[in-house]
Amino acid sequence: MKRLAVLTSGGDAPGMNAAIRSVVRSGLESGFEVFGVHHGYEGLMDGDFEQLDDRDVSGIIQLGGTMLGSARAPEFKTEQGQLQALERLRVYRFDGLIVIGGNGSQTGANALSQRGFPVVGVASTIDNDLYGSEVTIGVDTALNIALEAIDRLKVTAASHHRAFLVEVMGRDCGYLALMSGLAGGAEAVVVPEYDTDPDAVAAELIAAYNRGKSHGLIVVAEGAKYNAAVLAEHFKEHQDRFGFEVRATTLGHVQRGGAPGAFDRLLASRLGAAAVSQLDKGNHGVLMGLIDGKIVPTPLNEVATSKKPLDPQLIELARVLAR
Repeated sequence: MKRLAVLTSGGDAPGMNAAIRSVVRSGLESGFEVFGVHHGYEGLMDGDFEQLDDRDVSGIIQLGGTMLGSARAPEFKTEQGQLQALERLRVYRFDGLIVIGGNGSQTGANALSQRGFPVVGVASTIDNDLYGSEVTIGVDTALNIALEAIDRLKVTAASHHRAFLVEVMGRDCGYLALMSGLAGGAEAVVVPEYDTDPDAVAAELIAAYNRGKSHGLIVVAEGAKYNAAVLAEHFKEHQDRFGFEVRATTLGHVQRGGAPGAFDRLLASRLGAAAVSQLDKGNHGVLMGLIDGKIVPTPLNEVATSKKPLDPQLIELARVLAR
């Protein structure tokens, strides 16, 4: 009987458990023996495998995080680490590996693929910075968590006639900041993809006040050159010049810990099943992602070497709708 391994790697994302469940049950349906790899690539190098059946993945579709655990594995980036992982896969007679994760995880998947092992990736990261999928597992849930926080802060901002800076996650990608700013009615959005001077941010708030607004909200991506902490300090130093103060709130990892919403559960289920189908057909070296509403494969080598852009039209839309 064919053997399949599945691991989750990098930052956890709401919906990873739904993807694991889909891989296990779809794999069993296709005649595979399915094994979970504990603690990502670290567990792969150590041979930390556990055979999974239908019941092992019962009741996990609604849970955030990952039942398999995740860990950073710097050693896996080395030739020795990759060869050690390949040896484990061959000793345990695995016929394929499914990697659920984001940029770093899929770069690792590509490294194994380039060394000749059958690997299929599943697009999963709240940052939504992974080439090969318009939306990745975890994004929708993280976005809604950020939006709920923004809505609550706007209530306080309106009550006290204050300006707030809200920092959201996303690493070096501004997608979460841009989309939560659009959906939350922010006066401005600060993202890594576009340089924004602190004085320009202040000018946006002043312009909003001059248009009759009694409060202001700026959504900032954590990877921006001027993050929320830097902007807040700048506004504090120049409060006399600007004529107002701002309060900064960093949402942090709370965005990653939520129970997955319906969209992420469905996306994860579709991507997991599609990854198994690819391996069953003998197709590998690809990432399964969502493009134009369809689940499609993109070569892992292309995923690992390409950057996903932020739509400039959405930046302009956020500016227009901030009036």
